[in-house]
Amino acid sequence: MIGFTPVSATIGGALIGLGAGLLWIVNGRVAGISNIFGSLVFGARVDLPWRLLFLVGLPLGAAIGLEFGPDFLSEMSGALPTLDLPSPLIVIAGFLVGVGTALARGCTSGHGVFGLANLSLRSFLAVAIFMTTAVLTVLFAKQWP
Repeated sequence: MIGFTPVSATIGGALIGLGAGLLWIVNGRVAGISNIFGSLVFGARVDLPWRLLFLVGLPLGAAIGLEFGPDFLSEMSGALPTLDLPSPLIVIAGFLVGVGTALARGCTSGHGVFGLANLSLRSFLAVAIFMTTAVLTVLFAKQWP
């Protein structure tokens, strides 16, 4: 397993902050994935071009990373945890994540990156609940037979 790497974590955090900041400055929008996706799929289809570009850019960025950094991916594969869970349980978990982001009026990217940077109490509480739930979920999943 790969240990904590402060340099790459700092660079990654700076790039996420830069991307969120640029989206705010250029478009006046928060980089919350659940809101971007939800408005695109279920909303009034406002601001369609930038939402599509943003969502297409996510897997495209991953594909570029795979092309130019396959060594990094193979190095990381041993560091990623695996859970041997039944498919229906994974589908239910994904549905519950969607319900949770709707109830929280945003996801980890919106609340965690932008909301905390704006010192939003609502975002602080949402992130605290997200993280607590994540820890409890991991503890529960490790007990799964």
